[in-house]
Amino acid sequence: MNVELDDLKAFVKTAEMRSFRAAAETIHLSQPALTRRIQKLEATLGVPLLERTTRRIELTAVGRDFLPRARRLLDDLETSLLTVQEIAQRRSGQVNIACIPTAAYYFLPDVISAFSEAYPSIRVRIVDAGANEVLQGVLNREVDFGITLTGADDPDVAFEPLVEEPFMLACRNDHPLAEQEVVQWEDLAEHRFITVGRASGNRLILDLGLAKSGFRPRWFYEVQHLSTSLGLVEAGLGVAALPKMSLPSGPHPLIASRPLVDPVVMRTVGLVRRPGARLSPASERFHEMLLTRWRTP
Repeated sequence: MNVELDDLKAFVKTAEMRSFRAAAETIHLSQPALTRRIQKLEATLGVPLLERTTRRIELTAVGRDFLPRARRLLDDLETSLLTVQEIAQRRSGQVNIACIPTAAYYFLPDVISAFSEAYPSIRVRIVDAGANEVLQGVLNREVDFGITLTGADDPDVAFEPLVEEPFMLACRNDHPLAEQEVVQWEDLAEHRFITVGRASGNRLILDLGLAKSGFRPRWFYEVQHLSTSLGLVEAGLGVAALPKMSLPSGPHPLIASRPLVDPVVMRTVGLVRRPGARLSPASERFHEMLLTRWRTP
């Protein structure tokens, strides 16, 4: 259905003034041109909106119901355009994002830098939280959208994958497993294993990924955050299975990372938002920049 804005404006003004002549003068059209616009709108909708009599114009039952809806459409458009103009002129706006901590460090800095350069007056609020908290923040409308690793199977959110990455072994450089190019999960049996708690989305992914392998490492230390796991590894207290983006990106004086195989356990990090929810122009632009920079091919 292709409804043109000019046709909506013609209908609203005519319905409000109950006069073709007065409405035509107000919006600077000839009466025949105004009539054609309303007739085209009625033909598109498949119903009459106005009843034309010799003395005045009356709304049909459908026209009376449609008039406030048409007004809201035009008002919403005008408000949105004014907001976009403010953003284009770099005057106002705020972006609210919830993000798991590892992804905040991995995804956001370069996008925030580019966004702030283009829109220096728009503020960015980041809520760093666990995967489930990010999802709830989106569902509860506390943030505009989130970056997390859960939600792909949730019918209440739209999930847009950004990166798929493996879990890898993290150990000290002087640990025996650091001498191997590739580490099997069963190789961890003789070493103290550091895991994250059951409330963590990463723990769920690991448990599901290892369910069919017949082996699950017995944990010796349990923590709540991946950064804590890395700290214990650095202290030489054990080894951990961590997603690739949470590991040092370059050479590290103490920590080594090795591929974990048999099986390879993967996690997908992506954007979550409420289906059909309209983001603010500022948040929509930031969302687009994230997808452009990080979208999985």
